[in-house]
Amino acid sequence: MLDAEKIKDNWERYRGLVNTMFPTRKDALNRMYDELEERMVFMPASSMEHFHNAFAGGYVDHILRVMDCALTLHNTWTVTGADMSGYTEEELLFAAMHHDLGKAGFPGDGNEVYQIETSDWHRKNQGKLYKTNSNIPFAMVPDLSLWLLQEYGVKVSWNEYQAIKIHDGMYDDANKPYFVARSAQAKLKTNLPVLLHHADHMASQIEYERWRNHKSGTPKPVAEKSKATKSNGLKNLAENNPDAEKTLTDIFKAFE
Repeated sequence: MLDAEKIKDNWERYRGLVNTMFPTRKDALNRMYDELEERMVFMPASSMEHFHNAFAGGYVDHILRVMDCALTLHNTWTVTGADMSGYTEEELLFAAMHHDLGKAGFPGDGNEVYQIETSDWHRKNQGKLYKTNSNIPFAMVPDLSLWLLQEYGVKVSWNEYQAIKIHDGMYDDANKPYFVARSAQAKLKTNLPVLLHHADHMASQIEYERWRNHKSGTPKPVAEKSKATKSNGLKNLAENNPDAEKTLTDIFKAFE
């Protein structure tokens, strides 16, 4: 669970990143986020308590963690010799920020995806804290994410489109042709989709473990920061400062 102050701080940092990271697209993005703000500030990242971040403010908290994990993994892959060319810093953060955007639902009042589960039986016996809105069309999250971006006139590069579309990796059978290439020509041209999938999985696992440890009363382990990781990730990036001039280039320089 997050308190009101943390939910507020997360949203301010999220909006600050929009203004700092995506200068040519911030106007269209801000129109979208202004319209969906009341919904997105409080929406969860999932419906079941044992999935991940199934609580108010859980979605934004999850997205910020995925962005941080994406930066960390980019660093790790780079220093271990992977070819991380072929995509830009902006594409990395844009795909991470918007991979789950479809969880916001459709524009308009009453068109959110997640609604509070009112059945005590489902809450107690299944851990189902939210239910899916039955009044909106069924849509796979990546598809709705990309539809929302185009609906608000946000341009998306091919790298971003592909990474968002297949970020669930092999958990979605439809993605198999992208990850099980039958020829060299069919292989992914960049590592961005794989990195985003790993970052999302990493963040979700961390969130699950926090829920598990909280339920069991197990204290959270104290993590030692790797000496090889010099970046503070998103910690100091546009923190409460939409006009910050700091860019990802500064962070990536710390990786060298």
